[in-house]
Amino acid sequence: MEWLEGLGLLGLFIGTFLAATIFPFSSDVLYMAILAATANPVGCLIVGTLGNWLGSVLTYWIGWIGKWEWIEKWFKVKPETLQKQKEKIDKWGVWLALTAWIPFIGDVIAIALGFYKTRPGWTMILLLIGKFTRFLVWNLIYGIF
Repeated sequence: MEWLEGLGLLGLFIGTFLAATIFPFSSDVLYMAILAATANPVGCLIVGTLGNWLGSVLTYWIGWIGKWEWIEKWFKVKPETLQKQKEKIDKWGVWLALTAWIPFIGDVIAIALGFYKTRPGWTMILLLIGKFTRFLVWNLIYGIF
């Protein structure tokens, strides 16, 4: 991950994008490192948010193209289990997108929102709000704003 730090804001974009997909690492460490090294906290906030949000959007659409038959076959998940999960997603709906910033499980949330076909427009907006809030909090913790 050090090579990403050396790229500055471009590295931040790449790292936050990848962290919001299926790559298993947290963008928080990268964000804090670049935030501490830069004199551009607004740029970090915008680039970090954009990269992480676009990664989640990609993950959402990957889920969207998924099929129940594939999950049942490849992951040996019973149809009843998928139906129970769908009921939970239906209960909370697009609001779950606000929690997709949580490291590691956020990726699962994003793919599930796509897989269970939540409303794309609202899902994208709430994903963006959640990602922005996450990085804004880091800026506030470090007293940058």
